Amino acid sequence: MTAIIRVGGVGYCAVAALSLAAALSADISFVMPQATVTIDTAAASTPYSPMIFGGFLEHFDHQVYGGVFDPGSPLSDEKGFRRDVIEALKEMKVPVVRWPGGCYVSGYHWESGVGKQRKATDDMAWGVVEPNSFGTDEFVELCRLAGWQPYICNNAGNGTVEEMRNWVEYCNGAEGKYAQLRKDSGYAAPRNVGLWSIGNENWGQHEIGCKPIEQWAPLVLEAAKAMKAADPGIQLSAAALPSREWTLPLLKAAGQYLDYISIHSYWLPLWQKNEMPDYLSCIMHSEGPEKMISDYLGVLDESGFRGRIKIAFDEWNLRGWHHPGFPRKEVQNYADPEVIRLVAEREKSAIPSQYTMADALFTASFFNACLRHAQDVGMANIAPLVNTRGPLFVHPKGIVKRTHFHAMAMYANGLESRVGKLTVRAEAIKHAGKSVSMVDAIATVNESGASWSIALVNRHPDKQVACTVKLKDRLLEGAFAASILSGDSTDAYNDIEHPDRVIPVTATLTFKDGVVNLPPHSLAIVKLPTAK
Repeated sequence: MTAIIRVGGVGYCAVAALSLAAALSADISFVMPQATVTIDTAAASTPYSPMIFGGFLEHFDHQVYGGVFDPGSPLSDEKGFRRDVIEALKEMKVPVVRWPGGCYVSGYHWESGVGKQRKATDDMAWGVVEPNSFGTDEFVELCRLAGWQPYICNNAGNGTVEEMRNWVEYCNGAEGKYAQLRKDSGYAAPRNVGLWSIGNENWGQHEIGCKPIEQWAPLVLEAAKAMKAADPGIQLSAAALPSREWTLPLLKAAGQYLDYISIHSYWLPLWQKNEMPDYLSCIMHSEGPEKMISDYLGVLDESGFRGRIKIAFDEWNLRGWHHPGFPRKEVQNYADPEVIRLVAEREKSAIPSQYTMADALFTASFFNACLRHAQDVGMANIAPLVNTRGPLFVHPKGIVKRTHFHAMAMYANGLESRVGKLTVRAEAIKHAGKSVSMVDAIATVNESGASWSIALVNRHPDKQVACTVKLKDRLLEGAFAASILSGDSTDAYNDIEHPDRVIPVTATLTFKDGVVNLPPHSLAIVKLPTAK
């Protein structure tokens, strides 16, 4: 399989006589944009949490049923888990997955999804029938198969504190009524679910059981006490708006019991209308995650809990999910033609041409923002992991790795374990009255401080950037191994017919007098094994 890269306006095959490295380090006659990346190799580095590469699954569309779980499929194992999906997600080294919602969880009663005799229930949020064949134990089994840490989000909508506490006992208890229920279901040993969230977006009018902060803060306190009484070893997050007005009362009331504060953002709100903005319109959102995190740190400082409570960015994506007319808060008439039409509209999220190089580079920018704030961001979960807007598209005959799948895999596999100090000076890209830096970068280093891995993002749609890399005061010189993700255009995407149109290629990048030419709309992760 070969990949097509476009450098300096010339398309060529990655295995052709002209190597990628030669193209990137060649002398170019025309003037190109400039950028300078300076790595302070003497500065202290910061460990980051691999949980920033986490995922999210909700009972919505084909994320669970027909996604990770597809009993009867020739691609599934004897328990119904899609083998090809699990293998692909292992490639991404997904460390943690949040489940079961999302808006769905605010109407979900977990006891419906355990035991050997299960009945279908109403999914009020999304207007469909929930078969309950995938519940707590199936989720935990999937996590064990895929190497994920399970992160369960509790029903703080129409659920009760007692229900939350009982779910913890079911999963983690050695004895008690609900521990016995688990044993009767065929699971003698505790499931050891260590991460739990209290609620999902209960601040919003769209949510079942929406609550003002005056009700939310005391509920979180009560729930946290009850859940930690069931298992003192669990870690807890609570849903919050990233605002002073919401966070300060919440942390004042319940902060002593929390390990994370849960925030969400989708930068293109496509809930009701499935627009497909062009590359530059998307890329103008690249610095949104950085601003959101930076602004929120001031709130955490004011609360007095910064350093004690970390941010769980446990729903994020460039594109909001498409679900016109939903979510709702009551049982629907499933035979209503309008309900049927609106549910079918969700299939627009599967249009492959939406997932371009913009999604890949936005993903890289999101991770860079989390890494720059490694002391404060403890977890992030792309929403979702599979289907809808996720990096992995699953269909009955196989999978397609979207552009942002490859960006996520490159970060999860290509970085060192600590974040170094780095500064970027670059020209701006301007579009429709907005602007972002043309180049974004992050530097990571191993424990010894000898080996570095740097991620370089060129956001420009059609121009190379002459990027100078300095290691403190020394210009980087020499040839280094790299993984590069680009495309034959900004609108390049992968689909069933062309699953490998956009894939990473391995190359050797040559830095001459510190300069390397970054392809347009590209992500490069470069290994510097002997940097000092």
